[in-house]
Amino acid sequence: MSKNQLLEFYEELDELNEDGTQSSHKRVSQKRESRKRVMEASLFVRAQEISREFQFTYKAARFEEAWLLDSLSEIAEHKWISDVLRKVKGGKEASVYLCKSGVAVDAPLVAAKIYRPRMLRNLKNDQQYRTGRADLDESGNVIVDDGTLHAMRKRTAFGEEARHQSWIAYEFQTLKSLHEAGADVPKPYAMEKNAILMGYIGDLASAAPPLNAVNLELDEAQSLFDRAVYNIDLMLKHGRIHGDLSAYNILYWDGDITLIDFPQVVIPESNPASWNIFLRDVSRVCQYFSSQGVQCNGLSLATELWTSHGHKVFKIDPKYLDAESSEDRHAWEARQ
Repeated sequence: MSKNQLLEFYEELDELNEDGTQSSHKRVSQKRESRKRVMEASLFVRAQEISREFQFTYKAARFEEAWLLDSLSEIAEHKWISDVLRKVKGGKEASVYLCKSGVAVDAPLVAAKIYRPRMLRNLKNDQQYRTGRADLDESGNVIVDDGTLHAMRKRTAFGEEARHQSWIAYEFQTLKSLHEAGADVPKPYAMEKNAILMGYIGDLASAAPPLNAVNLELDEAQSLFDRAVYNIDLMLKHGRIHGDLSAYNILYWDGDITLIDFPQVVIPESNPASWNIFLRDVSRVCQYFSSQGVQCNGLSLATELWTSHGHKVFKIDPKYLDAESSEDRHAWEARQ
């Protein structure tokens, strides 16, 4: 299914929603389901066309296979990958697949992060991260077209698709800038449609585990804590806050760490919630390393790093914390 066809499908869904006052909810639901089946059928047709030229080892379920083929076809055409070997990680927002590299890549294995279709994503409160960020198009350029910006503000089907693409583009552009700056992040190779191709951390047998699944000796924990702080400071130096940093999205492999998952990056100078979000990131990291025996205080460290870059400290606003998160409770308790 082409991008335009997909956008038309979303617009039809919106029209059905708008007409809901004139027809029964049951009838609207039936129409919506019918349209969804048409979209899925078109996607399968598209997948069959692609599969004649691009077949992969990973045995995916029927819908997942169609989604993979449609998402990775252009990356395969550009010789970035030659095979999809297995799924590394599944999630509500995106899934990550281990791929065999093509001739255009300087590594034997790469990771393809494929975002789920916008209507299937379950990302809550994303506006708090978008505040103060310029919207990006599929090429990573700032969107200046008034029509597109208006559609995004009005949250039309086209506007929602543009917002979805901007979310993906921020991750890719952040990876590029941080990798060039020397941060411990995967090397970004390409972005096509709703997929990002990047360096793979791990080996053929297994992917690097998240840091929260690793117990460290004190000496190594101290060394990795220092490296994590270096990365946090480097991001801040380049005008970025991770926005969702914790031991769950720091990978550990062969004694090194790699920071991942950057779509929700925050711009410190233009987001009024930036201090709260930064403090939350630092506190979560400190909580993990404290459990490994490292002496650290999230509030003190965050304040030191934040003010060293000329930023002003504000009171913690609890609305940016998750009451059900132990990491966020720890950040709140450590605020004094």
